[in-house]
Amino acid sequence: MLKIVECVPNISNGRDPHVYNTVAQEAAAVDGVTLLDVDPGHDTNRTVITFAGEPEAVLEAAFRVVRKAAQLIDMSRQHGEHPRHGATDVCPFVPVQGVEMAECVELAKRLGERVGSELGIPVWLYEHAARKPEWRNLANVRHGEYEALKGKLGTEEWRPDYGPNEFSDSVARTGVVTVGARNFLVAYNINFNTKALYNVNLIAWTIREKGRQARDEHGKFVKDADGNDVYAPGLYKGLKAMGWYIDEYQCAQITMNVTDLNASPLHVVFDKVDELAREYGLRVTGSELVGLIPLSALTDAGRHFLRKQKKVCTGVSERELVRVAIQTLGLTELGEFDPQKRIVEYAIDDSVRPLAKMSVTDFVEELASVSPAPGGGSVAALAGALAAGLAAMVPNLTVGKPGYAPVKKDMNRIATRAQQLKDEYLRAIDDDTAAFNILMDTFGMPKNTDEEQKARSAAIKQATVGVTEVPLATLKRCVETLELCREVAEKGNQNALSDAGTGAAMALACAEGAYYNVLINTNSMPKKSEYRAKVREEADAAMAQSRQIAGVVREQMEKGLG
Repeated sequence: MLKIVECVPNISNGRDPHVYNTVAQEAAAVDGVTLLDVDPGHDTNRTVITFAGEPEAVLEAAFRVVRKAAQLIDMSRQHGEHPRHGATDVCPFVPVQGVEMAECVELAKRLGERVGSELGIPVWLYEHAARKPEWRNLANVRHGEYEALKGKLGTEEWRPDYGPNEFSDSVARTGVVTVGARNFLVAYNINFNTKALYNVNLIAWTIREKGRQARDEHGKFVKDADGNDVYAPGLYKGLKAMGWYIDEYQCAQITMNVTDLNASPLHVVFDKVDELAREYGLRVTGSELVGLIPLSALTDAGRHFLRKQKKVCTGVSERELVRVAIQTLGLTELGEFDPQKRIVEYAIDDSVRPLAKMSVTDFVEELASVSPAPGGGSVAALAGALAAGLAAMVPNLTVGKPGYAPVKKDMNRIATRAQQLKDEYLRAIDDDTAAFNILMDTFGMPKNTDEEQKARSAAIKQATVGVTEVPLATLKRCVETLELCREVAEKGNQNALSDAGTGAAMALACAEGAYYNVLINTNSMPKKSEYRAKVREEADAAMAQSRQIAGVVREQMEKGLG
């Protein structure tokens, strides 16, 4: 799976297009990074820049953004409505796909160390990267803003995590940078069929983590010993919410920041708000996403809404899950919602999957050309995708049909897993060709000196392992795919029995093609190599299992189809 990290630097200029666009282009210029959004605010004098890509590329882009902002923005003259204390005020890393929070923390630390040592800018770490509990909260770190830096820096209490602990002429210009790692923040609004805010605010206070002011048995607000308001906790953690009226849309909304999608999934919050609205005589008419969202948030929502429908299979394609989520959440009520632009993974440059996005005709034409790649490994992966697609199709033709209610749970499980396998095979189409191209590049490395020969030899060895691992993973996937085909042939709609059989045939073809690629790629390895022996043993076992299950399905076909 491709690793994707998002980075969202906030720079302290939102009034000069030359400044904020120049800074943003520093990120866009890095290979492997896609600039997703540049959102300037004139009154706040702040621009939110959003870009994403593979971790190392994003790390380099973040450094370039901080460096350019420090060159172009003079904090000693900067003023705006938004709290700030640096040219690049905050720079958080956000895990999106295939990346854990711990990896983003390491990125934050590496960026902080580089900014401190190379640029001479003080750096504090916040959120998940914070080294002090009290610095997890950005508001605590930024307390007093830029004007307080002269008194903070130079003290032990406020010693930066990286960079100089002094308020020099240079720091007076750049301010400080707060670097962190945090969860994805989703700005999400829910729309109502009213202009009045009273009941909308009651709902907002009920769902937000902070909750609403507590009352005693006499209905009076409760105060603590120091006279501060006491709050009864709300329903959802990581959720900030309030009601407001939008004149442009002629409706009231609950506007939310969701900082923990695991604790507060959009579909759960949406359903609860819809339920509470009905209690107050209101109706939810739709909702609105501001900015971008991770793919999983919408696929989870789509699957949730499908489960609520009684006679529909939940094992549908990713595209269908996204469509169901958009439609049910009403994300198009106030304007267009283009998944290709609003879902982070889709907004990433799709050049990383050129083969899988080709038409069938273009792929076959490319395959039949003089180019050695794509070749057998990519074709094997394509065959696996077709097999998994058929394994998902049969359950979709089964759920809701008379006589098949007892197998609904099995069919949903099989279809969901088959859809996942299909997507993994599709990625492998490009992964196999990419690995082959990397191997070919290593053969072109210079070999004029002993040092160059050693480097070339090591690179060829590493690339040969890479070109072997992709078809081996494809082969292992075939065992599970064949088992799913066997299950749907046995339990699924018997009118689609031939489809289950065709799926098994394609899965066996995939297995054999991938097996041949493992063998040819390990042929160049020393025969006494432990890695070669291990890989071939695993490949032999997976191939034997694949043939055995395919044989069972063949018997089912002969019996069922006469």
